Amino acid sequence: MHREPKLERFNESVLSKYQVYNSIFLTLPFDDISKTGSLLPLFQEICEAGFKENKNPSEIIQDFFNKYQENPSEDHQISLLFRFIQYIERQVVLFDAIEDASFPVVNNMEGRGTLRNIKEEAEAKNKEPELKEYLKRFKVRPTLTAHPTQFYPGAVLGIITDLDKAIQVNDITSIKKLLAQLGKTPFFKKEKPTPYDEAVNLIWYFENVFYQSISKMYNYIQENIFDGDDIGNQVINLGFWPGGDRDGNPFVTTEITLKVAKRLRSTILLNYYRDIRTLKRRITFSEVDVIISEIESALYQSAISKSGKIKMPLTELTSKLEKIKSIVEAKHQGLFIEEINDLLNKVKIFGYHFATLDIRQDSGKHAEVLDTILEQQPGLLPKNYRELSTEDQIEALTKAEGKIDPDAFEEGITKSTLSSIYAMQEIQEKNGEPGANRYIISHSEVPQSILEPFAFLKLCGWEKPTVDVIPLFETVPDLKASPDVMDTLYNNPVYREHIKARGDKQTIMLGFSDGTKDGGYLMANWSIYKAKEALTEVSRKHGIKVVFFDGRGGPPARGGGKTHQFYASLGENIENEEIQLTVQGQTISSNFGTQDSCRYNLEQLLSSGVSNEIFSDDKNKLSAEDRETMNKLAEVSYKTYTNFKEHEKFIPYLEKMSTLKYYSKTNIGSRPSKRNKSASLDFSALRAIPFVGSWSQLKQNVPGFYGVGTALEQFEKEGEFDKVKHLYNNSVFFKTLLENSMMSLTKSFFALTAYMKNDEEFGEFWEIIHTEYERTHAMLLKVTGYNEMMENQPAGRASIQVREHIVLPLLTIQQHALRKVQELQEQGESAADMLKVYEKMVTRSLYGNINASRNSA
Repeated sequence: MHREPKLERFNESVLSKYQVYNSIFLTLPFDDISKTGSLLPLFQEICEAGFKENKNPSEIIQDFFNKYQENPSEDHQISLLFRFIQYIERQVVLFDAIEDASFPVVNNMEGRGTLRNIKEEAEAKNKEPELKEYLKRFKVRPTLTAHPTQFYPGAVLGIITDLDKAIQVNDITSIKKLLAQLGKTPFFKKEKPTPYDEAVNLIWYFENVFYQSISKMYNYIQENIFDGDDIGNQVINLGFWPGGDRDGNPFVTTEITLKVAKRLRSTILLNYYRDIRTLKRRITFSEVDVIISEIESALYQSAISKSGKIKMPLTELTSKLEKIKSIVEAKHQGLFIEEINDLLNKVKIFGYHFATLDIRQDSGKHAEVLDTILEQQPGLLPKNYRELSTEDQIEALTKAEGKIDPDAFEEGITKSTLSSIYAMQEIQEKNGEPGANRYIISHSEVPQSILEPFAFLKLCGWEKPTVDVIPLFETVPDLKASPDVMDTLYNNPVYREHIKARGDKQTIMLGFSDGTKDGGYLMANWSIYKAKEALTEVSRKHGIKVVFFDGRGGPPARGGGKTHQFYASLGENIENEEIQLTVQGQTISSNFGTQDSCRYNLEQLLSSGVSNEIFSDDKNKLSAEDRETMNKLAEVSYKTYTNFKEHEKFIPYLEKMSTLKYYSKTNIGSRPSKRNKSASLDFSALRAIPFVGSWSQLKQNVPGFYGVGTALEQFEKEGEFDKVKHLYNNSVFFKTLLENSMMSLTKSFFALTAYMKNDEEFGEFWEIIHTEYERTHAMLLKVTGYNEMMENQPAGRASIQVREHIVLPLLTIQQHALRKVQELQEQGESAADMLKVYEKMVTRSLYGNINASRNSA
């Protein structure tokens, strides 16, 4: 039988190594009780057998203690379950490290979707001039966000990095020591991180991974596609949200924004300083050695300067490096010219800012700021602004100007919003314009949503703001309204003049997360696709190049999954000259955690844009019939999901039966899990991350499939299933949608919660979810012709299966603890102490599962 080579490589390089190293790990004593490691595999067996016998998690745990422990006290049982959690968390880390170490072996680093592959395909199709032309204007921008789904502390990240290196060379002695260190290193954070802590943790990836990977890619393009000539385009640049994203995070202050910008600047300066020190050991020739010493001193002084004073402007640094290059070429036979070029390219890409720090705030907060300004600063805007017509409000906002002092206001949203704009001006002065030149508005619904912060910019003495004002359209109604909103803005002479000053480019952000939460999986993705087409059309009509910035999370339910396939499938009706997307949580560590995986995944994104533009040959065009099919699928799915969401048990189920309320207790992010402070759960205020994450912890993954099965079945019932087949065979977009939904199904495990079907309050609701899961499972196999989920991605499926196997005992403990919590809550005050213990068990069990999923929220 033919074996899939990638699966074989996975089994040899990942699975077999994990089995060996895990057996070593389980024998290491981390505390005074050495039996935990030997008991865990036995507990694992009991869990697997128990779910096959339809037992509930509490019965399974009781079976284990009956079989392997002699009448243990409840305290002993609790103690062992907590130790199991500790071990499983570390098993996940071990598997992560092995998978990272084996990345270049399992994945073909020069295969499909890589730069080498693009170059060879362009040569074969005589499209080298088109490729060069496209790379002169095409950009990829990953933006790291501090959404709370990545909890590894810095010490653990360091161990993972060292484990990765030791595993690559099979250094058993080092591996044993590192596993022992891992066993004794705490994972749990006693306090929430500040936004600055989050920023520092993520800048680690910039410093140790992106800096090297991006420059290697850039150098490859320059040498192999441009024959050493200047590209004239960064190709890849970076975005950053921690410290700038104020939406729903009251802990982001102006002081923190400035502190994060300074940290980004000092980090890039130190990286340049390290590179120039290495270069100094090679470029030891007369005349250039003096220039290198000047650069070295200036970079170091700038990096450590407390005031943030730059000793050598960026233009001077570039010209000095250019001078070194020309002298070495003219007088020293071009010795070490590649190393000089490498540093020059880094300076062109990263400047003194390293990454663009985006400022983001919710439109509702801007409305509050405006009300305060109207009340306390009369004369800047018409007193009767709120009573004016839409047209007159728009005119008033575009004419606004002044220089408000934020200190004229009390502490609160108005002062912090206005001072954040002054902070942007300060950052641009020190880090350069790209340091902070984007202001994003969540929940943009009407033209005023965008023009209010535009007015604030000008009311802060910024007559011609060097800032891109970026609306974020998220819900299904907002996406539908977005083309009209933008048309109104484009027709406004003042705003149009602003866009002209920004190079006739308008960036628009589209949010998958809240879109899925609001409208379900198919409708969210299809609404975004159609919105992109309509926004492209209206922008082109006005002579404006629209750039789409996708708010993607990790899982398919939040726009994640195989993202590069989406970008390769867009067709000519969607502007695709830049790929901008958010990356967060475990998706950062899983996709960009090592230099190999970072380069591979960035190349995949880069090639998806190239493939859509240059190699697609119109194959991404949807026919009228296919569009009609897609419309109907989305509508049926939307109705199904909306009915489900409006079920009276929907919110109570999440509150009582899931881990939703425990997300805020994990101390893995600085941001609250809700946008408001109300005690009751308001669905609209609930953040998409805990929402999607809670379904993931239940192993039900509802947002990634609910409504898909019913929509597909509708076509089958009407005898029109061939239309769905036709769409699947002809649209890469639809195929990718279904494949990502399959990933959600593969990560589901309903046996874990099957006990709920007997629950008096929620039994019927659980059955509704399970029935839709079964239906979607059957219909996806029918439309794809597969025999099992993810049949075309066997290595990816195998990786998921191993991870799910590792965390099964953890999930069993979590469900058992949730059941105990419900029992103890009914007992009242007398059970308060024990209730706290089991609530802690639920919270502690979140971590391992979050990380094992690698894209749980």
